[in-house]
Amino acid sequence: MFYYISGTLSVVEPNLAVIDCGGVGYACHTTLRTLSGISKGDRVKLYTHCNIREDAFDIYGFSTQKELEFFQMLIGISGVGPKAALSLLSSYSPEDLAVAVISGNEKALSAAPGIGKKIAQRIILEMKDKMGDALGELAGFASASLPAVTGDTAKKSSDAAAALISLGYTPSEINAALRGLDIDNLSIEEIVKEALKRSL
Repeated sequence: MFYYISGTLSVVEPNLAVIDCGGVGYACHTTLRTLSGISKGDRVKLYTHCNIREDAFDIYGFSTQKELEFFQMLIGISGVGPKAALSLLSSYSPEDLAVAVISGNEKALSAAPGIGKKIAQRIILEMKDKMGDALGELAGFASASLPAVTGDTAKKSSDAAAALISLGYTPSEINAALRGLDIDNLSIEEIVKEALKRSL
């Protein structure tokens, strides 16, 4: 319904930002990550998701479109509600969340408040499906564009590339970012972080 809300941040509470737009205060549920980048009195812009039910009209707001996209992916998973999605995105950036999903790191996901082992397993399973288009893009890309590698190195390259594609990077950008990295001696998380530094 609302693509974004732009105005003055008038009230800050845990996981809540109230944006004053022309004298109307819009209460946006949000993450600690978004709140850490804004201050009361700032002119802010939050990308929004509206959850309309018979008894409620809740607005969720995020400082980046990528955070919003991952929130929407998470709440589309059976058993993951908005509260759990906010908890995950308060604990992890979209980049870190993508790496945890691609690498199957349920321990990292279940470290977020309110996320148990079973929910973490479901998130990994279903988000991998939701990232299927990104993984599909890799079918020809990994063999054609990435350095000629085999075994664990090839898997790490493909997993890192899948995480980067899910974050909106193109195969050519990923190829340039991964070129020359010591993939053998880095974890998937380290590979993604190094690639992101190179592409900034």
